[in-house]
Amino acid sequence: MKLSEFDYLLPSQLIARYPAKQRDESRLMVLVRKTGQIRHHVFHELLDFLPKPGMIVRNNTRVYAARLKGVKEPQGGRVEALLLKELQPNLYECLVKPARRLKRGQKLSFSNQKALITEELADGKRIIRFEGVPLNTILEKIGQIPLPPYLEREVTEIDAERYQTVYARHSGSVAAPTAGLHFTPLLLKQLNESGIEMVDVTLHVGMGTFKPVQCQQVEDHVMHFEQFRVTQENWQKIRNRKVPLTAVGTTSVRVLETLVQANQVELSGETNLFITPGYQFQSVDHLLTNFHLPRSTLLMLVSAFAGPELIRQAYQTAIEEKYRFYSYGDAMLII
Repeated sequence: MKLSEFDYLLPSQLIARYPAKQRDESRLMVLVRKTGQIRHHVFHELLDFLPKPGMIVRNNTRVYAARLKGVKEPQGGRVEALLLKELQPNLYECLVKPARRLKRGQKLSFSNQKALITEELADGKRIIRFEGVPLNTILEKIGQIPLPPYLEREVTEIDAERYQTVYARHSGSVAAPTAGLHFTPLLLKQLNESGIEMVDVTLHVGMGTFKPVQCQQVEDHVMHFEQFRVTQENWQKIRNRKVPLTAVGTTSVRVLETLVQANQVELSGETNLFITPGYQFQSVDHLLTNFHLPRSTLLMLVSAFAGPELIRQAYQTAIEEKYRFYSYGDAMLII
């Protein structure tokens, strides 16, 4: 498949740079695969379109304060580091700025937390060793929530609450599983009372989520790895269900499909499952998702689920109807 098949032009004013006033006031496009019908609703009407009884599988990862601002020592020039992965206690793989000026052996300071670049990697990444107390115990004090770069703004107070799902539990993501941002405690209560069971999985979202595919042939793209975990109890619920399953977000889909392909060998580990059109889904009946960036692996996954032509039509309709796009944008339910 050619990369150009997953491209589209989005007016910049349709990028949602701030969340909706209320989580469940986002718009909800309902896309019916069998008929190609496109319907326009509000997210708090979600209950009307889900089968009852049913099951919702959601990603309970939590975004952590992985963005650090500091200075070079002794020069004093400003630097920024995004923590991507903890390799050992106080040893992290990071994405740094300005990368070309940050070499191996450079000393850094982040809010008086001393650090040293120990290794240079490709694509602006560095291995950084932090000194002193365990970094993960003070991140909430010295770090910031890392917002997607396309928002083109600094973090505000509202992001601390709204760039997390209300059911976020396990810290480890540098980006939110955005399809879940629309849920409120009241809506979750209503879904549960209607006979829809909530089952959690965990996938820690990495920055590769926002990285556009560069290969002109989609099949040549190498997917980034992300850590996942599912409890034995929850996996048994998913495996033994006798009701339709709705996955909240592409991250939940990738966990479920990874486990099905592995035939439940391990319930935790890393996955780089890359889902493109032609993929045969084995675990998901319906998909709740947001509107994704062009040329992204997320757009390819939803195109695989609903069909590329129907997704192209839905996205063009969303643009014409002035839906809000990306992380803080509106939602789509594919049934």
